[in-house]
Amino acid sequence: MTTLPFFHVDAFAHRPFSGNPAAVMPLDAWLDDATLQAIAEENNLAETAFTIPATGDADYELRWFTPTVEVALCGHATLASGHVLIGDKDVVRFRTRQSGILSVARDGDGYRLSLPIWRVAAKPLPGIVAALGGDPIETLWHEAGYSLIRYADEAAVRALKPDYRALQPLGDFLYIATAPGTETDIVSRAFAPGAGIDEDPVTGSAHAILTPYWAERLGRDSFTAYQASRRGGYVTCRLDGDRAILGGACRTVIEGRFAI
Repeated sequence: MTTLPFFHVDAFAHRPFSGNPAAVMPLDAWLDDATLQAIAEENNLAETAFTIPATGDADYELRWFTPTVEVALCGHATLASGHVLIGDKDVVRFRTRQSGILSVARDGDGYRLSLPIWRVAAKPLPGIVAALGGDPIETLWHEAGYSLIRYADEAAVRALKPDYRALQPLGDFLYIATAPGTETDIVSRAFAPGAGIDEDPVTGSAHAILTPYWAERLGRDSFTAYQASRRGGYVTCRLDGDRAILGGACRTVIEGRFAI
C-alpha cells in the first residue's frame, strides 16, 4: 500500500466551512492519469490539485481534476495549493499545462493569486439563458467554454434556479451569472454541471473573466466581489495589465494520508 499526503483546504474562506473546498496532494512524481482521476473522484470535491517539484521558472508543476475531468484552469485549488506549499517563502510559482505560470503570494493574513485574464465578447445564448432562468440584460462568451450572463441586480442572481439537466449535455462549460452587488461591488454565481459540479461555491477562474469585465464597467481597476453560493466566499479583484490579482484567505480543515 502507498500513502500520499492529503490536505483539505477551504479557499476564499473567511472561516472554516465557507469558501470553496479543494484537496491538495503534493506528489514526488506524476502518477498515471487514470489514477489521478480516480483519486479526484474519490475525494468528490470540486477540484483536487496535484503538484510535483519543478525547476526553472516555477517551484511546482500543477494539475487540477474535478471528479470527472481534468480542467485547464482552477483558481481556488491554486490558492489552496499556495497555502499548503508556500512555507517560509513570500511567493510560490506553479507551472501549468494550459494556463502558463500562476503564482500565490502572501498578503497579510491571506494571499494574492495571479491568473491570466480572459475577455468575453457579446453573443446570444438563448439555450443557456433558458436553462439558467431569469431575465438577463447581457450575454457574453469566451471560446474556452465560459459564458457570462449579466443580470440587473443581486436579487436576480440569487433567485436563479438553473435546470442542471438541460445544462449538463451542453459540455464542459462554466456558466457565470453576475450583477452589481449590495454589500460588495459585484456578486456572482457559477455553474458547471458538464464537469460534474452543479454549482461551484467560489470560482477563481470565473473572476479571471469578471475582473476585466467589471473593471471596465465600474471605471476602476480594483473592486470587491462575493460569490453567492450556499457556502459563499469573498474575493478582492484587481486588474493588473493582462493579469487578474485575486485576494482571499484559506483554512486547512483536514490533513492526513491518502492510501492507494
